Amino acid sequence: MARLLTLSRAARLVGVRRGALQSKIRSGELAAFEGMVSADDLARAYPQAALEDNAGLERFEAIKDAAFAERLRERLLPSSEVLVARLAELSRERAGMQAALEHYRAIVAELQAKLGAAGEAPGVLAWLKQRLEPAAQAAEPLLAQESFLRIMTAHVQIRPSGREFFVDGNDSLLEAALRAGLSLDYGCSAGSCGKCKARVVSGQVHRTRHADYALTAAEKAAGVLLMCCHTALTDLVLEAREAHGAADMPLQSIEARVKAVSPVGADMQLLHLQTPRTNRLRFLAGQWVTLSLADGASAAHAVASCPCDERNLHFHIPRRAGDAFAGRVFAGLQAADTVRIDGPRGEFVLDEASPRPLVFIARDTGFAPVKSILEHAMALDAAETLALYRSASGERGHYLDNLCRSWSDALDNFRYVPLTEDDRGRGVLGRVLQDHPRLEGHDVYLAGPAAWAGAVEFGLLERGLPRAQLHVSALEV
Repeated sequence: MARLLTLSRAARLVGVRRGALQSKIRSGELAAFEGMVSADDLARAYPQAALEDNAGLERFEAIKDAAFAERLRERLLPSSEVLVARLAELSRERAGMQAALEHYRAIVAELQAKLGAAGEAPGVLAWLKQRLEPAAQAAEPLLAQESFLRIMTAHVQIRPSGREFFVDGNDSLLEAALRAGLSLDYGCSAGSCGKCKARVVSGQVHRTRHADYALTAAEKAAGVLLMCCHTALTDLVLEAREAHGAADMPLQSIEARVKAVSPVGADMQLLHLQTPRTNRLRFLAGQWVTLSLADGASAAHAVASCPCDERNLHFHIPRRAGDAFAGRVFAGLQAADTVRIDGPRGEFVLDEASPRPLVFIARDTGFAPVKSILEHAMALDAAETLALYRSASGERGHYLDNLCRSWSDALDNFRYVPLTEDDRGRGVLGRVLQDHPRLEGHDVYLAGPAAWAGAVEFGLLERGLPRAQLHVSALEV
């Protein structure tokens, strides 16, 4: 019987993104069974994967080379209790598989004897013998790595969405889910509010911290837990609430502290705010908030960082004449100064249900929401390809250019194209259409000044991009 793997686990094993596997499934190169693939088919589709993908062994070597330094151990290795539980579960599963295998062997031996006694043609017996020969030799190294992966990490599926993530080291379920890009419902992240409730459908969990919030007897009997206070002992299936769009994201008001202010260009500052541990900002990548200072200066800005780190928020603040908030930032906000955050708002968010490759087009501070969505898409690890086209009127407009180039160097499915052009968007539009002549097969995210964005939007729609696949954030300034 073929060993079936979830797409997330299969992608980890062979070192590709889930989107690459989904592409092979759609083209017929890889068979799928209720959203899973067999180890045999995976080994045939990626014959060099067992030799090239040594992620688990590399992690083990990193731990050993660092002499089990405390911080590294906490980051990469689960606790001893979790490791023991995962080994025990794996042993029970292997024992069950061995018993089933012996049962089927006995049936096959009896079948062979009956066929021989009945005088069946030798061809039938030869066919049966051939089919019974071990056929999964190519998959054996892959399955060995899969067993190692199951010891080091736990796989979690969320219902009803079907979204998946892995729990590494001593992360809580909530921490691991947020890092993977899931938009789960939560509040304090400290076991006090009860908003991160989930119900265990299958699998085992381990409590990692005390919770002040008290579950009812009925909730405990139903398998309800707080995700911020538990980690996974084994692979899990959970029922949990998720935000599926901007309408599901509640408005919040949070007093954050200035962590740092640093220049990222001639006329651009990176404002790093940090929220309290017990009151973090829930937002979707691409949304914006209102930032207010004690003296009344305020401004609306897109969050430029990924929701996977919802406590550390980045904003790109340009120098603007008459902008009191920007003036205060450039004049030198001090670390620990207070900034009130109100929001989030906005519909310029990632369509996570789409399987299409992603194209991003940004100009000036339109890069801020695009950067957030890009990092979120990277955390989801689902897009088959990503391309970023940045337009600017001069070289200084490409602030954080080295960050974009580092993405291009590190990710084989990411392309970065910086462009210098006029304000009508003809240069970026021509380059995008040149690189993607069949743009209708992509989702496009466009952000920048209103006049420029409108011109690019018109050009994309005129050349056949479906309206539903174009997402636009037109900035007023």
